[in-house]
Amino acid sequence: MGDIFSRLLTLTSSITHPLIQFIEDLFFRDVSTFLEDPEINSRGQFHNVSSYSNSSVSCDLHESDLSDCNDQSFINSRLGSVNQSYCKSVGFIVKGLILPKYCFESAWGLALASWRCFCYRMRRMKLCVQSTASRVLKTLHGSSGDIGWLQCDPGMAPVKDGSSRFRELLQSIRNGLHKLPDSFVYLLIPGLFSNHGPLYFVSTKRFFSKMGLACHIAKIHSEASVEQNAWELKEYIEELYWGSGKRRVMLLGHSKGGVDAAAALSIYLNELRDKVAGLALVQSPYGGTPIASDILRQGQLADMETRRIMEFIICKLVKGDIRALEDLTYEKRKEFVQSHKLPDNIPIISFHSEASVAPAVMSTMSHIAHAELPWLPHMISSTEDAIARKVPVIVPVSAAMAVCALHLQLRYGEKSDGLVTCCDAEVPGSVVVRPDRKLDHSWMVYSSWNKDPTHEHDACEMCEALLTMLVELGTQV
Repeated sequence: MGDIFSRLLTLTSSITHPLIQFIEDLFFRDVSTFLEDPEINSRGQFHNVSSYSNSSVSCDLHESDLSDCNDQSFINSRLGSVNQSYCKSVGFIVKGLILPKYCFESAWGLALASWRCFCYRMRRMKLCVQSTASRVLKTLHGSSGDIGWLQCDPGMAPVKDGSSRFRELLQSIRNGLHKLPDSFVYLLIPGLFSNHGPLYFVSTKRFFSKMGLACHIAKIHSEASVEQNAWELKEYIEELYWGSGKRRVMLLGHSKGGVDAAAALSIYLNELRDKVAGLALVQSPYGGTPIASDILRQGQLADMETRRIMEFIICKLVKGDIRALEDLTYEKRKEFVQSHKLPDNIPIISFHSEASVAPAVMSTMSHIAHAELPWLPHMISSTEDAIARKVPVIVPVSAAMAVCALHLQLRYGEKSDGLVTCCDAEVPGSVVVRPDRKLDHSWMVYSSWNKDPTHEHDACEMCEALLTMLVELGTQV
């Protein structure tokens, strides 16, 4: 279309110039004819004769000059009128010839603007379709390429299986043989949202205290970032070390607590090298978790809306930091693990489990807290007051873990405890413990309200077995 308009403009220009030249030739030919008119020539001849005559009569000369002036003014007026008519006619003709050119230029500009607008709209539509398709594909792909990246990285040390030794220690503890020494200080590090679970690790701490062991639960803000909690743990460990008469500290971290403890050892290795005797990570997403990654992944469908919802929940309701969840994504964990290596001279145990997805699990309730009722003096006696005021708070945590585990199994084909896949919980270079029982992510810290007598061991005994195994590994280093 652009080529056709260009040719039309060129043709119009090429026709306009010859036509104007033709009209000018006609005009000058008419002027020449007019000048060659006999009447004008006779007057001119008379003027010549009068000019060159040597008449001595002054009146004849005066009449001759006057006649010549009149003839010249007549010619000039005639030429002026002809020239004015010519200019008007030529201007009108030129304008009439240039008008199509202007029309063509206007039409071409309008067509070009329409074409540019159409191309712009098409590009925007193409980009919108490509962006939507990319978001859909990224959402469907999820974390399938990130799960188990620790085992695929050739720079990571291999793991050792310690499940059989763990089962032996667990059975001996069940039989009443407790080997855990009192020469260490045992520090239990809770995971995410532990500040809102009053019974988090409480039963385990009570179990250890009954054996005469120095056991503490780390008082950290679990909804803070990994680096922030690493600093707080470093200060906490040093306080326990110097306060206990230089007794080394055994660390047992659950979920994000294990990640925080590992970060403290990695970042502050020089300060904690001689103060920490071992580290046990229980169901910790050391390599990351698909739950956090799928929630906060950028570039997927409704990513900004999902992030705003999580920021409202964590920052406004829980009064935490969104980085607490971001630090558990695969992207952040890859960056941190590759830049902060764990020490080789400290024994490390990785414990992970698989949650049951059986329908019976949906009815399992977890005891997470106590609610105190107001004192009613007319209904409750003083001896029963302390017991009656406490009402257990039970929630279906195990049911939620079963649903999440089923989701991860169907979507990615990976076994998990509901939040952390088994392969992401194995720390490179550690001794891995894989229990036979199906345990969800919350079982290690919250006691089940539905007591099952067929269960052989509880969470307290498993924690003791892990720490006993950690002491044994420390003697072999």
